[in-house]
Amino acid sequence: MAGRANFNPAPNVTISDDVIAAIEQAVIDRQPTVEVDGNIYHIARRGKINQIMGVRPIALASKLILDAFESDANTFLNSVDFIYTAEKALLNNEDTFEIDGKSYRIESSDQSAVIYQDKSDGEEVPFASVSNLIMRAASPDVFLTVDFKQTFTEAVMNGESTFLANDANGVETEYTIRRGYESYTILADTVSQLIDTYAAPSKEHLLGTDANGMDVLTRLMFGGRISLMVGFIVVILELLIGVTIGGISGFFGGTIDTLLMRFVDLFNAIPFWPIVIISGAVMDTLEVKPIQRIFTLMAVLGVLGWTGIARVVRGQILSLREQDFMIATEATGIPIARRIFRHLVPNVMPLLIVQATLALGGIIITEATLSFLGLGLKYPFASWGSIINAATNLHVMMNYWFIWVPAGILILLTVLGFNFVGDGLRDAFDPKMKR
Repeated sequence: MAGRANFNPAPNVTISDDVIAAIEQAVIDRQPTVEVDGNIYHIARRGKINQIMGVRPIALASKLILDAFESDANTFLNSVDFIYTAEKALLNNEDTFEIDGKSYRIESSDQSAVIYQDKSDGEEVPFASVSNLIMRAASPDVFLTVDFKQTFTEAVMNGESTFLANDANGVETEYTIRRGYESYTILADTVSQLIDTYAAPSKEHLLGTDANGMDVLTRLMFGGRISLMVGFIVVILELLIGVTIGGISGFFGGTIDTLLMRFVDLFNAIPFWPIVIISGAVMDTLEVKPIQRIFTLMAVLGVLGWTGIARVVRGQILSLREQDFMIATEATGIPIARRIFRHLVPNVMPLLIVQATLALGGIIITEATLSFLGLGLKYPFASWGSIINAATNLHVMMNYWFIWVPAGILILLTVLGFNFVGDGLRDAFDPKMKR
């Protein structure tokens, strides 16, 4: 601008008469800035020429911290328009201000202020608090209420080291203030439930507790259920495979018998313990889920353990098929499947019962051994073997006998019991024992 009347606007810039009049008056009054219709213009004097520059707001710097009473109002509360209008009203000691057609009232105190919002029904509700303390929650999903912040602010101003406030659940909690260099850390004392590990036998826990604070008697009951389930399912699987292959091999003989026996020899050549241990290690590497691990273990034990039953069934059927009653069944035209499973297998049943009961005890011991080595069942499931696994810790073995001794006794009694039951059933079913 040259003189007081000649304006040379920049390209694509239009200056209204009101702006020109205001700038002329500001030059006369020697004012560095002028505001017209909310726009700010800066006047830079360069000798006899005044340069007019429009001021565009880029950012808002404020020492005041606004905290919403409700988390939904955070976005609007932190907008530039609201902060600028509210702080301007505070600096000018105004009691009210208006933005976006809504009225707000300011209630100030020595250290802070509260902004109230007028609702459409005339009700006035607290909208935000104003302070000079920045408070950030340790977790983004935690909303610090205004009451909590005000209580903390009062405690800091009064030089207190603790204060009481309600937590997210509405429970009054004591908080500790740790003072740092121009910063404060708020600590909450929370109650933790201690785990009663390796507790001695008592009325509450008849056999004490283990390393995880779990009742040993309860673990033994659940562990027995899994150990017996593994034993029965594996025995049934072995019987199904062994009786089928042994029965077909013994009845038909010849080439079929030779092929099936070589198939049995192939399985016998597979080293049982290395394969089982490798299977457990592979499941550990693949992080197989505990429930899937149980069924995988049963399948491996069943597939590797049927060869003994197949050989016993084959040998018995080879001797029985030449007897007179089998010649009679062939002469009468009874189907082959009926001859095998109706006349031959029942005569092998006493021996199968003994084999099954002996195998049941062996499977329970096998599963217990694998679990003891850490290759069987995994936490949180329990078996008698996994419970005995605690004895691998020398300190536990020497000082906490109630952790592993009961499981060992249960395995011993169970295996002996099945052996006695097998002997009794053999005496009951074997016709020769009744003579």
